[in-house]
Amino acid sequence: MIIIMRPDATADQIEHVTDKLKKSGFGVHLSQGAERTVIGAIGDKSAIQLETIQMLPGVSEIVPIRKPYKLVSREFRKEDTVVQLAGGVRIGAGQKIAIMAGPCSVEGEKQFLEAAIAVKQAGAGILRGGAFKPRTSPYAFQGLGEKGLQIMAEARRQTGLPFVTEVMDTRDVELVAKYADMLQIGARNMANFNLLREVGKTKKPILLKRGPGSTVQEWLMSAEYVLSEGNNQVVLCERGIRTFETITRNTIDINAVPVVKKLTHLPVIVDPSHGTGEWDLVPAIARAGIAAGADGLMIEVHPKPDEAMSDGAQSLKPDTFVKLMGELKLVAQAVGRQL
Repeated sequence: MIIIMRPDATADQIEHVTDKLKKSGFGVHLSQGAERTVIGAIGDKSAIQLETIQMLPGVSEIVPIRKPYKLVSREFRKEDTVVQLAGGVRIGAGQKIAIMAGPCSVEGEKQFLEAAIAVKQAGAGILRGGAFKPRTSPYAFQGLGEKGLQIMAEARRQTGLPFVTEVMDTRDVELVAKYADMLQIGARNMANFNLLREVGKTKKPILLKRGPGSTVQEWLMSAEYVLSEGNNQVVLCERGIRTFETITRNTIDINAVPVVKKLTHLPVIVDPSHGTGEWDLVPAIARAGIAAGADGLMIEVHPKPDEAMSDGAQSLKPDTFVKLMGELKLVAQAVGRQL
């Protein structure tokens, strides 16, 4: 349930309500917007008489949250959440669309720095790259580990761009968080609840990819795990789901963009690279994502895709990415937004 405080409620009144809820065994989450303060109470409602809460000074009303995901829901927070990265980069900030770009894997310092400089010059605001890579085959390239994180940190120093990278194991969270500006939970780990709780404790911005066989509700419930640990800096990423269609790597669920924006206050971005698996299809789906209302895109860019150690087939060359950025600016303008 949520307790909506009066606009003129004092800090002492808010603290009094939260203390009473905590003493009754509720998990308490505070959301302070421009117009109202909302207290989310997660727990057994039978443990307390709601009338006693309603009568407390400063309380306006008590509203039950009907969705199974509580903290993620629009019922809990009406205002859009804006996720903040280093360097003043923001995701979900009104008209501004965030572009994350870079190679699938960090293969070496020369390769990654070349890609980082290229995407920066093209207008991207966030670097992406993998130091730890989840691969279908145990014999495929698994990433450079901490060396890859160090290379991305050097690219950040040279370009000024914050970077996002995937963490795959609870044992690696502390290490990855030491270097990265944003932690990615990949599609295969969307339902790894221990990992979700662990990254929620870091207070670092989190990029949560949708699992290939997951419903929107399951995806939002995974986000709830992160928020339940006190971290509301979560960005949702639609990267395609597995359907009966096999002509593309996955099937991008464009419907999910407006649906998720209606159900939750969290920003949502689209990954057209994994959603298609083919570089020449990426531009069309990227444009569609912006038109559907996405708050950003994640696009794979590699200096030499034909030599890439992973996902070369879906990676754009830098000159193709430059062309795409020009097209995206026009689409953004058409829907009242900007890159």
